[in-house]
Amino acid sequence: MRKLILTLGLLSFVLAFSTISFAQGVQVITGPSMSLDKDVHDYGKIKKDSDGACFFTITNSGTEPLLITNAKGSCGCTVPSWPREAIAPGESAKMKVTYKTNRVGPINKTVTITSNSSTGTTKVVRIKGEVLKPVAEDGAPVIKKATSPMLKN
Repeated sequence: MRKLILTLGLLSFVLAFSTISFAQGVQVITGPSMSLDKDVHDYGKIKKDSDGACFFTITNSGTEPLLITNAKGSCGCTVPSWPREAIAPGESAKMKVTYKTNRVGPINKTVTITSNSSTGTTKVVRIKGEVLKPVAEDGAPVIKKATSPMLKN
């Protein structure tokens, strides 16, 4: 009988402890909370002067409306356009980021998103890739003629 009581007591303790651990694993975020579908957008290799637009999906995983107050690119060649209206709990909205592809070379830029999120007011996302040099149909590089105002008659 003593072993039975000891075994039942030990079993009750283990069940109670596992229930507490499980309850602690579930997090309920009160207030607004911003989550994104990705942290990095990779353009890969893209042509010069091609469409440099990409999208990030912002989701409010909190319990109150999420307001994006600002989004700022790391330079003038990276232009974000974010939702100005509040994002309701459980809802999503798209942020468009346009990279000006008129420059040849690697892309490695950031956009800092500022919000009223209770889990952190700023979030940084990144765009990367490479803008390729224009190439003629025969595979030769395209060379533009230099023009100078000094040469005009």
